[in-house]
Amino acid sequence: MSDITRVLFLRHLSASATSHVVHRRRGRVVHSGQGLAFWFRPLTSTVSEVPVDDRELPLLFHARTADFQDVTVLASVSYRFADPELVATRLDFGIETDLGTWRSDPLDQVSTLLTQLAQQHALDLLASMPLAEAMTGGVAAVRERVGTGLAADERLRDTGIATVGVRVVGIRPEPDVERALQTPTRELAGSLPEIGSLTLSPDVVTGALARLAAAPSEAPSDAADRGR
Repeated sequence: MSDITRVLFLRHLSASATSHVVHRRRGRVVHSGQGLAFWFRPLTSTVSEVPVDDRELPLLFHARTADFQDVTVLASVSYRFADPELVATRLDFGIETDLGTWRSDPLDQVSTLLTQLAQQHALDLLASMPLAEAMTGGVAAVRERVGTGLAADERLRDTGIATVGVRVVGIRPEPDVERALQTPTRELAGSLPEIGSLTLSPDVVTGALARLAAAPSEAPSDAADRGR
């Protein structure tokens, strides 16, 4: 945040290089730019400070696939304020002229907006994908859908916010479903001790995931039959 020095009825503001300051006097822009330093009268001035460095927003939310399986999505969105002057007119980045701190919490507003938009794009995509497809190709698909959706969003563009990139760390099913998906590979590897290494083709893995996802309720009955 900016450093503000008090001298009688005047204030001196000194901003950092990663902050864009907009100084208005009686509604007219007097100073606007990064790393500014100037004197001003607090009674006739309003000052907004918009950060212009890249920001990282971590995301973690739950979604449901087309076959009604719950998954957890771990992702992050990088963004920046591409048009600080426009941002200052759409969001409250005004600072206290005595302290140099924001009067409200504008970054929390931006985080909420980006989280809701990114989550909506991801939820819409995963709702059309079965669990098997979400596990094998969902990371790349969600990353592309969220990145494209945020870049084309009119509200973000009209507010002066630009997304720099989207990363999807992983898409994980519920713990019991994840263990069930790992069981066939473990059993197959254990039944072939004479083979030093085993490589499964993507078709085999996809087929196994699809069968497990399509019939998750068969596992308990099968276990009971084997016990008898």
